Amino acid sequence: MKVLKTLGYILGLPVLLVLIWWASTLGKPNFFVPTPASLVGTFGEVWFGERFFTDVLPSVGRLLVGVVAAIIIGVVGGVLIGSITWLRALLEPTLEFFRSVPPPVLVPVLMLLMGITDSMKVVVIISGCVWPVLLNTIEGVRAVDPVLSDSTHTYGISGWARVRYLVLPSASPQILAGVRQSLSLGLILMVISEMFASSSGLGFTIVQFQRSFAIPEMWSGIVVLGLLGVGMSFIFQWAERNILRWYHGQKEVENAA
Repeated sequence: MKVLKTLGYILGLPVLLVLIWWASTLGKPNFFVPTPASLVGTFGEVWFGERFFTDVLPSVGRLLVGVVAAIIIGVVGGVLIGSITWLRALLEPTLEFFRSVPPPVLVPVLMLLMGITDSMKVVVIISGCVWPVLLNTIEGVRAVDPVLSDSTHTYGISGWARVRYLVLPSASPQILAGVRQSLSLGLILMVISEMFASSSGLGFTIVQFQRSFAIPEMWSGIVVLGLLGVGMSFIFQWAERNILRWYHGQKEVENAA
């Protein structure tokens, strides 16, 4: 019964939206809005074949590399900047400047510096995804309980042991909040980097479909992006539940008290 209830919550709204879409296409055919049945057929024809290997997998690979690199850079940099007061005072104005620069405007600059390569697209993804992780990590490190911090000093816990057993666990809820934001940003920047100059990838393919008026194929590419985002969200929620099991348990105890 609980499983059916969960499935109802997950699928209820999507099914309702598809029914509304189906009902709105019952009248005169619209060239720009395909019917659900035609889109499902087109989806299978376009993406269950060669395009899965030439467009979907390269895009997903660049997205994963960019997001993982941004998480590593953000966490390591955030722990250092959040732990060292003078370093934070030195870097904060510069970080605010670079954080204010929209990542899409860096695409032409990176194309000139790095050429139209996979590395350029990965750097575009990193340039946007790193900020939520970095800034949340800095704030998480700064918010470490001072009593626990004093206790580690008293027991002589320092260096990597302090980071591993105090700083990272304390900052992990905010770090994961930053990671959640970076996932959606990464998907957006993956598409943008492929739209500017590319010969493969989901962004490139969707633009090609739009320019050739292959409207159902274009919509099917958008559906692929949506499914990719949903998959990433489910994987993130599973990882978050396991990493922050102690945190959610603590909140349940506090709420029950």
